[in-house]
Amino acid sequence: MSEATERTDEKDKIEEEPVLSDELETAEDAPEPEPVAPAKGRGPLGTAKGVLKTARPRQWVKNVLVFAAPFTAAQFGNGGVLLDAAIAFVAFSLVASSIYLINDAVDVEADRAHPTKRNRPIAAGIVPVPVAYVSAVVFFGVGLGISFLASPQLSIVLVVYEAVQLGYCFGLKHQPVIDLAIVGSGFLMRSIAGGVAAGIALSQWFLLVTAFGSLFMVAGKRYAEVMLFERTGAKIRSSLKKYSASYLRFVWATSAAILIMSYSLWAFELRERADGSVWPVVSMVPFVVAVLRYAVDVDGGKAGEPEEIALSDRVLQVLGVTWVVTLGLAYYL
Repeated sequence: MSEATERTDEKDKIEEEPVLSDELETAEDAPEPEPVAPAKGRGPLGTAKGVLKTARPRQWVKNVLVFAAPFTAAQFGNGGVLLDAAIAFVAFSLVASSIYLINDAVDVEADRAHPTKRNRPIAAGIVPVPVAYVSAVVFFGVGLGISFLASPQLSIVLVVYEAVQLGYCFGLKHQPVIDLAIVGSGFLMRSIAGGVAAGIALSQWFLLVTAFGSLFMVAGKRYAEVMLFERTGAKIRSSLKKYSASYLRFVWATSAAILIMSYSLWAFELRERADGSVWPVVSMVPFVVAVLRYAVDVDGGKAGEPEEIALSDRVLQVLGVTWVVTLGLAYYL
């Protein structure tokens, strides 16, 4: 068999191999990059569209967490509080988009060697790397400027978020356990940003529920990816190979237990402050069932993003709405 035929066979194997994680594999794990075909849609308009696509506006749904603090503080009827939370939503969305741009620019070579990620705007050459970096600075600058409309403290949260995520982009994503903590901290910081922007004091239970809820989702996603890798040999990032399925299941189960316990203690405390209202305790039912339902989805091999699982599971959506209604009755009835 000729050397050219061997290279062709290797290419076919790479293209047929499924890919799990949205995170990028390391450059050393990636095969030698092939020449990228001339990108369609180049030019100012094509570049602008490519920048917008790389900013991942679909991921902005995560930032609705900024409204969690105003909701749990019974401040949803306060127009000023909602305005500040809305400002936090916009500011966080822009700052998070700057990280997506930087991440894709940093790992452009690995993306070009990837069978599907090679079509991303930066890897495909639609968005030049320097333009990606400049766009990231603009997104961050505008987001930071907008944050001052709500609170200077919000800008501090955004700067900390940006610094932590830059560390992730430039190497910490390959460090076991650290990567779990950083990804999980993104959800926690979104919740903190909402409270800081609206001037709402965050309770210890709120922070515990948010922190371990984040870890529960992140560890569950990693667990599903590793399990699918062990069953099928599907491609995953090298850092995930340092985890065993049993370890991730331990982290996942532990965070779920602490999450449920923290929420339950918070609900009982809320009942006392709500003059013995039964609704805080009732809200525990859909909350716990939703956690268990999400666990079933992950255990069944769904390795997508948390928001993708939530949007595809109708039962989980009904449980979520029921939980919001019962908690709303506890606060506003």
